[in-house]
Amino acid sequence: MRRMMLIGLAATLVAGAALAHDTDDPQRELAKALAGHVPGKTSECIDPQFTSGPQVIGHDTLLYRQGTTIWKANVVGPCPSLDNYVTIINDIHGGQLCRNDMFRVLEPGTTIPSAYCRLGSFQQYVPVKK
Repeated sequence: MRRMMLIGLAATLVAGAALAHDTDDPQRELAKALAGHVPGKTSECIDPQFTSGPQVIGHDTLLYRQGTTIWKANVVGPCPSLDNYVTIINDIHGGQLCRNDMFRVLEPGTTIPSAYCRLGSFQQYVPVKK
């Protein structure tokens, strides 16, 4: 059961990894991705079943989209393999993606994933009310 969930999630994440990246400047890319949104609540977990992504920003930020809401997760500690166009392999326990969950990175053209990296808390960004 857990393996099936991971396979399904991996397929979703591969699609999210293919998101176009306009720039090599992570700060500018993050600003563009969060344009029109303001910070909301912080959460320890999100439901991956209803999210798309992640979009990788630099070597330390992942963005997950849930409709018009964006969840930003910073990586705890170094994760040098994290870069644009990689596949993220999450280890999910209990059905949610949570702070301190581990993930690995699979670079294009490789079959062996990176060492484990760790997720931080999730910061919600909601659209600006007009």
